[in-house]
Amino acid sequence: MSEKKVYTAMGLMSGTSLDGEIDVALIETDGHDFVKPLAFYAHPYDINIRDQVRACFGKTEKDNETEIAEKLVTDIHIAAVKASGFKADIIGFHGQTISHYPENNFTWQLGDGARMAAETGMDVINDFRTADVKAGGQGAPLAPLYHRAIMEAQDKPVAVLNLGGVANVTYVSKDGKLIAFDTGPANALMDDYVSRHLGREFDVNGELAASGKVDAEAIISFLQHPYFLASPPKSLDRNTFETSLPPLPEKPEDALATLSAFTVEAIAKACDHFPSSPMAWFTCGGGRKNAHLIESLQKCLDVPVKPIEGAGYNGDAIEAECFAYLAVRSLLGLPLSLPETTGVPQPQTGGELHSCKTPLRGGR
Repeated sequence: MSEKKVYTAMGLMSGTSLDGEIDVALIETDGHDFVKPLAFYAHPYDINIRDQVRACFGKTEKDNETEIAEKLVTDIHIAAVKASGFKADIIGFHGQTISHYPENNFTWQLGDGARMAAETGMDVINDFRTADVKAGGQGAPLAPLYHRAIMEAQDKPVAVLNLGGVANVTYVSKDGKLIAFDTGPANALMDDYVSRHLGREFDVNGELAASGKVDAEAIISFLQHPYFLASPPKSLDRNTFETSLPPLPEKPEDALATLSAFTVEAIAKACDHFPSSPMAWFTCGGGRKNAHLIESLQKCLDVPVKPIEGAGYNGDAIEAECFAYLAVRSLLGLPLSLPETTGVPQPQTGGELHSCKTPLRGGR
């Protein structure tokens, strides 16, 4: 147990892949090196809400659609907290990202932290990314400090790879220094294709992709995107590649095989930015369950690629745990991001605190 004050913290996460649930994690942490996962709960994400949130992707100004979507996002997160039965000193409420344009000093996560605090009876911290972006950082990824804390016992260098809508990596060197950035797409391109063309939510275990043939020319074209030529720190919006994809094969299985290969090749290209090869990669996020994707990564990277369960953690809970951890760091005024993780000029704290004892304005 830490000699510093230990908080019970709850974290909430709904990824850009909108993959069907809100993750609720409960941990104990001092906001430094001590982390103890306590419990995890997954709350179903209503399909009608997903459709209304998707309609807001890319928006940069409030309108009737974003106001309705924010209310729905907040409602379902409050329902998730109540259904979990968890109690905490602080809730880290990430909210739902709809736009992320750090080059324009802009990021937007839907979610009303004040209403959540009032209705759950627990203090809430939200809006974790804005301070970093306004200070000149990328606003993402924010998980590296948590990744370093949970990789303490692993041989280094080591990489933690989160496979959500977008893929991001944290490289932890032997001396604990961090390199972190978004590598490229993960689930988003594949999920969107399956939704549009096949009327399903995702390609289960990557089975369709595994049966298809990769278009090698499309891979070469895809990797010419300016994002892959940029040095980290760097980050992506979920839809960065949506309008710049090379033509895909006509057969769905070939298109999915090619989209899956986009993810693998982008992750492999990320290794160009590491001082030495990781001894192992630990995967978290929904994409770690895509057997074809993981097998392809294993072949391409030629080092062990393991689910983070191999390090003793629940891969479904990592991002939610991260925002519980960051909520405590925010409460303590500690950095949430570093120059080497987001490119912010100096270590940057962030987040907005909402007390459960503060009356809501306008009687919301």
